[in-house]
Amino acid sequence: MVSPAPSVVPERDGDTPATSSPNAGAPVKSAARVLDILEDLGTRGPASLQVLAQRLTVPKSSLHALLRTLHDRGWLQTDASGTIFSLGIRALTVGAAYLDGDIVVARTSPILDELAQATGETVHLGRLEGDHIVYTAKRESSHPLRMYSAVGRRLPAYVTAMGRALLADRSPEDLEALVPEVLAPLTARTTVDRAKLNGILDAARATGFAIENEESCIGIACFAISLPFASPAVDAISIAVPISRLDDDVRSLVIEQLLAVRTRLQQQAPHRPLQVVRPGTT
Repeated sequence: MVSPAPSVVPERDGDTPATSSPNAGAPVKSAARVLDILEDLGTRGPASLQVLAQRLTVPKSSLHALLRTLHDRGWLQTDASGTIFSLGIRALTVGAAYLDGDIVVARTSPILDELAQATGETVHLGRLEGDHIVYTAKRESSHPLRMYSAVGRRLPAYVTAMGRALLADRSPEDLEALVPEVLAPLTARTTVDRAKLNGILDAARATGFAIENEESCIGIACFAISLPFASPAVDAISIAVPISRLDDDVRSLVIEQLLAVRTRLQQQAPHRPLQVVRPGTT
């Protein structure tokens, strides 16, 4: 009796064949390209087919079919000319579903409300992803003059108060991977000297909170704490205050509120950190 041949899905456009071979777990090229498209448009913004092909070094013929499929499924949309692609409504709905199911976002929601009410300033929740901070929740300031930001925004960790609060929890070996060798400035006031940044992180370790002053956004100062939900911490809360309102009383209030939140969380479950599983972790 002849054994049946293994099932093989025809290879198309450079895909890895779907077999039971030892290489079955290797990345599928077309799937990787789809993710590259979504990540590129999410990070760099709208682009034409030609620009995307250049950015991703993908042949335009292959890219066109992927863009058409993503557009038909609602992951991408185009401008009136049909030539400029940007993220579509499906990207929003999936992103919102992620936040709806995130345990840290849920647990800190009343804390963000509390801080916003107590200070009247903009409050952020952020998560360390690689060497960047991603904003995962926000409460708006009650004042007309406020910081512009949005959930999903990404900034280098070394330049933000939230990022510095989290970097301060890391070992020197971890910092080598999380802080780039060259510190590119976001504003004219960004710290770009590695030794000075190390001093800022040392101060954050000593005081329990981190600061950045007009380094990510001119006219805004931020104060942040890391959250004791994991070890080392991966989530942080910040309060952003326009420099024009930042007198000694406001500064003291903001720091006092943040440290009180951290102390309370540490006392609630000092030996039971939240287990948030992320890609690439076990």
